[in-house]
Amino acid sequence: MPLLWLCVSVLAIAVVGFVFGRQRALSSAGGDIRSLHSLPNYYGWNVFMKVTVPVFGVVALWLIAQPMVLQSSIAGMIPESEIKEGSNMGLVMAEVRRTANGIENAVAAGVMSDAMARDTNADSAAVTQLLKDAGQVVTSEVSQSLLNAAQAFRSMHATGALLMSIVALGVALAAAGVAAMQSKPDFKARNAVERGILMLLIAAASVAILTTIGIVLSLVFNTIEFFRLYPALDFFFSPEWAPSFSGRGGSSKLGILPLLWGTLYISIIALLVAVPIGLFAAIYLSEYATPRIRSIAKPMLEILAGIPTIVYGLFALLTIGPMLVSVFGQDGLGWMSGGRAVMTAGIAMGIMLIPFVSSLSDDIINAVPQAMRDGSYGLGATQSETIKQVVIPAALPGIVGAVLLAASRAIGETMIVVMGAGAAARLSLNPFEAMTTVTAKIVSQLTGDSDFASPEALVAFALGITLFVLTLALNVLALFIVRKYREQYE
Repeated sequence: MPLLWLCVSVLAIAVVGFVFGRQRALSSAGGDIRSLHSLPNYYGWNVFMKVTVPVFGVVALWLIAQPMVLQSSIAGMIPESEIKEGSNMGLVMAEVRRTANGIENAVAAGVMSDAMARDTNADSAAVTQLLKDAGQVVTSEVSQSLLNAAQAFRSMHATGALLMSIVALGVALAAAGVAAMQSKPDFKARNAVERGILMLLIAAASVAILTTIGIVLSLVFNTIEFFRLYPALDFFFSPEWAPSFSGRGGSSKLGILPLLWGTLYISIIALLVAVPIGLFAAIYLSEYATPRIRSIAKPMLEILAGIPTIVYGLFALLTIGPMLVSVFGQDGLGWMSGGRAVMTAGIAMGIMLIPFVSSLSDDIINAVPQAMRDGSYGLGATQSETIKQVVIPAALPGIVGAVLLAASRAIGETMIVVMGAGAAARLSLNPFEAMTTVTAKIVSQLTGDSDFASPEALVAFALGITLFVLTLALNVLALFIVRKYREQYE
């Protein structure tokens, strides 16, 4: 049974249980609500929650555990000769899963018969050709052992899905029966439901933490696989980025330094554009603008935050680039040879970041107590002196947070970089040359026909975890600055 239909079936059982549990509670009380400990709906919700929560928990655990069980079972079918030099079992299993999914899609499209998909004596060359005809990505000819492993994986996966459906429906029916039997006048249904809701709220609050842990672990494990295939020293200290896509990375040069430099260079230029303009706009809106002007100007400024980044990329490519070329190109100062450059992407990204800085800074400045302004005016300070010496220092920790948010947004931007800065990985101080960033290369390394078992694809995870550590360091630095300046006003 497909997962969607399984969820629909469980919810249907839960809804029927809700109605039955409510009616049973009323019937056992002789129709008198006053004889019940809780309102009738609580008895229904008790059944509903005791059906859905255990079942979805079982399904979630099953979906997590099944791939591990399948991998351990299928790994024994892969001969040592199938593991090529520079590869490992995990990467071969990724190829097995990809082949199994390709077979499933080919059968669904009618390109391959189900009998051939199950035939362990099927010719691997014929299957490879059928997969290519079905539009499935096949990096090389599927070997016979890998084909047999993929067929076994597909069969075991289907069996596991069927067992999961049977177990889930069985648990749902059993839980519905047990919960319905509890629908008696003396059962404290309200207390049970409130405890369940409390547990759901705790689980919801834990999602962010668990998601962060999952992201970090996925990056770490794949990064470890990458460093088994490619030297870590070359990755961190090599000044050259030149992937060859040869399959095993032997002739690739995957140094992160040019990408890291491009990321920081473009982000710095973007912040040099966004921070002064955004901060000045926030000061004007909060301290000088009349209510009428503020009601018009602030929404107009915040519209910039809703523009898709691809539009900023087009703006950089079609407007900012040609403008810079007309001034700094061959007809001008001769510094710029093309429209794609660090300066092009930096200016476009800075314009995109203005509302992040201005809106947050405006809210932070408005949060400064009016008593501090009145005290400054009482001592004879002018409005500009009050802003410079009282308001801005008091709001500085929040402004640092706004700048940090803008910096994180700049570091993680991709589309503007691809369209405005180009794809050249180089170490250069010239802002009028094309460069690229870590995020742009993560996208390029994980798209196309590159073999996922190669360092050229796995390097994306190493780039990702490096970017994660970089943003974490920025957060730590911002916390240090915030605490240092906050002590002056506590």
